[in-house]
Amino acid sequence: MTEPVKAEREQRLPRVERREQILAAATEAFARSGFAATSLDDIATEAGISRVILYRHFDSKTDLYRAVLDRMRARLAANVGEPVGGFTDTSIDGLLAAALESPAGFRLLFQHAAREPEFRASVDEFRDDMTTAALLQISAFVQDRRLALWASKLAPVVAIEAIIAWLDAGQPDPDGAAGRVRQAVMGVIRAAASSEG
Repeated sequence: MTEPVKAEREQRLPRVERREQILAAATEAFARSGFAATSLDDIATEAGISRVILYRHFDSKTDLYRAVLDRMRARLAANVGEPVGGFTDTSIDGLLAAALESPAGFRLLFQHAAREPEFRASVDEFRDDMTTAALLQISAFVQDRRLALWASKLAPVVAIEAIIAWLDAGQPDPDGAAGRVRQAVMGVIRAAASSEG
């Protein structure tokens, strides 16, 4: 394809659609190689656009990475909802739905971004919210406050890691996945409750 034809094709998408295309490509590229090892050229190539087009939407690689993480957090919020009632079966269903919608985004948020010093604070904040939500639910089953806190910190980690392992295994038995993740989380709660007595 000649450069003028490519440039013409690049300019055809409306701004919102182009931004979404770039975010989707960046999510895949960052999830594959991490922040440091992914260049803007890698992302432009993944999106099928020029670097100039990429810079029309994002000022820097850091700006783009933050936008990718914000997009995934918004997807999680839409699927999981507010943690008013605690870390419930609905929360697990929502985490699983978000992971299905964007496996790369899920991995990026919970695996890669957590290891990036510049972005870790926002991931930690999200995990803290999950811990607080889990504590609401788990406190009803586990009377010892310290054990309830331990379980509430562990339960979301178990859910997230179970979902990532499920994605990595090729998404076996999709209809039973949420039930299996719930069983893993309940194992944490049972372990905390049984330690009391």
